[in-house]
Amino acid sequence: MKFLLLACLASTLAFAGQAEDDQSVRDLVGKYAAAREHRDPDSIRSLFTEQADQLVSSGVWRHGRETLVEGMLGSSRANPGGRTITVERVRFITPDSAVADARYVIKGSDGAPDRKMWSTFIAVRTDDGWRLSAIRNMLPAPRR
Repeated sequence: MKFLLLACLASTLAFAGQAEDDQSVRDLVGKYAAAREHRDPDSIRSLFTEQADQLVSSGVWRHGRETLVEGMLGSSRANPGGRTITVERVRFITPDSAVADARYVIKGSDGAPDRKMWSTFIAVRTDDGWRLSAIRNMLPAPRR
């Protein structure tokens, strides 16, 4: 009986920890969206690991935190519409790594249609908390 009680307690604590981590990863993606909207290089930089990378929908692959920051700021200048990123789900690969899938919309400007994409964020737990290690932006395939 004691073993069953301890197993239930451990399971409850693990679930509570994962729910907290789930929210932390969602908050991290939210901070990324806000930093992009404010075009704040220091805030963007603080959210990534040093070796982070990003594959953007045009096929450009950015490697390293500084290259990401420069590319993101340039992309925001070239595509000035507001960005909305909505996390649909978070899935943990290990207790210290997670995949967050999100809808990503860039509001069209000057009458252009909105760009509706998907983004996948890879988050890792570091000594400084959760950080982004990779982003993959994708345009959905046309329906057949």
